[in-house]
Amino acid sequence: MEHPQAPLFRRDFTLVVIGQIISLFGSAILRFALPLYLLRQTGSPALFGAVGAAAFIPAVLCAPVGGAVADRVNKRDIMVVLDFSTAGLVLLFTLLLDTLPLVPLMVVCLMLLYGIAGAYQPAVQASIPLLAAPEQLTSANAVINMVGTLSGLLGPVLGGVLFGAFGLWPILWVSIACFLLSAVMELFIRIPHCPRALTGGVLATVWQDLGESWRFVRQERPVFLQVMVVLALFNLVLSAALVVGIPVAVVQVLGMSDSRLGITQGALGLGGLFGGVVTALLGRRLSLRRGHLTLLAASLTAAGMGLSLLPGLPTVLGWWGVTAMSFAVMVLSTLLVVVLSAAVQSRTPSELLGKVMAFIMAVSNCAAPLGQAVYGALFELCPAHLVLLGAAAAAALMAVYSKGVFRALDGPNIGE
Repeated sequence: MEHPQAPLFRRDFTLVVIGQIISLFGSAILRFALPLYLLRQTGSPALFGAVGAAAFIPAVLCAPVGGAVADRVNKRDIMVVLDFSTAGLVLLFTLLLDTLPLVPLMVVCLMLLYGIAGAYQPAVQASIPLLAAPEQLTSANAVINMVGTLSGLLGPVLGGVLFGAFGLWPILWVSIACFLLSAVMELFIRIPHCPRALTGGVLATVWQDLGESWRFVRQERPVFLQVMVVLALFNLVLSAALVVGIPVAVVQVLGMSDSRLGITQGALGLGGLFGGVVTALLGRRLSLRRGHLTLLAASLTAAGMGLSLLPGLPTVLGWWGVTAMSFAVMVLSTLLVVVLSAAVQSRTPSELLGKVMAFIMAVSNCAAPLGQAVYGALFELCPAHLVLLGAAAAAALMAVYSKGVFRALDGPNIGE
């Protein structure tokens, strides 16, 4: 048994953190540059939203499979293989970029990238309880979350500078180097692993594992289902609006440069980083009982973005408003996601953790592709400020509905 005062940043956890920084930075600059390149080349918010929606579908589908695999395969091996695979995929995209039609190539590349990410994250999430003591779970989750948001901060800022000055090519090569370096570093991580034998074919075993996680959630933790519904609805009405709306607002409505868009999306990462620091410092003093207020505050940030785009306002003032609200929404969402992840991890047996976390991620994100496709069409047909104000109103209703759900999750008898 580990000493309760053992430091969080031991060798293997530190290697996971560093590997995540490098890998997620490569992913962040790609996720910034590829959709922006498509939007610049086509000028169509509807196509931008549709491609983003198509790309997100594999992430939803691959997350449960990745969770089932994470509970049976060494989690380090999963990270290594997927990082090497991502480097190979981006290299192939780079070689084919000027050869094949842009839109189909972009759709296929983004779908594969998001699918790999969907399978990758359950392995990271499931490794946290194996590398951190139970009383360190909230802080460990906050650190991993901060890593993602730090990469999300630096990726768009650097990506915006590189894209504006040199175009897409340098970004592709930098991301390839990041994935290769991360994969090599992850080879030296030691994550405890107890092999579990396959009970049949691979697909049959995955299906059985997913059924096991569903039965656990339905019978032992039914409140998890309510949380998933709340998060799915919030992703549908608010998150999708911001994923599509922020680039459209900055690039098309306000007419700002690529570097300005990079700064705005970097503000998302900075907000996540700040939220992660606050969560890590407060640790177990945070609870989910007031989670609905966090969601309500997030809906107000979307309203602030809409007001920043009102006709007649100076474009620079509008850009600052969108950027400030981007920072605020990520502070709030990070606080909620970190505490929620720790709550689920502490209430789930270790042998089911990868599957259950992936199941929750998949269900929570399942509405995002539909939302992105719908908002892409809405931003093409309607003024952006009206779309964002409508999204804020719908999200506020979801926040009010979620009050009882978060109180139930925070209660002592959620398994009954």
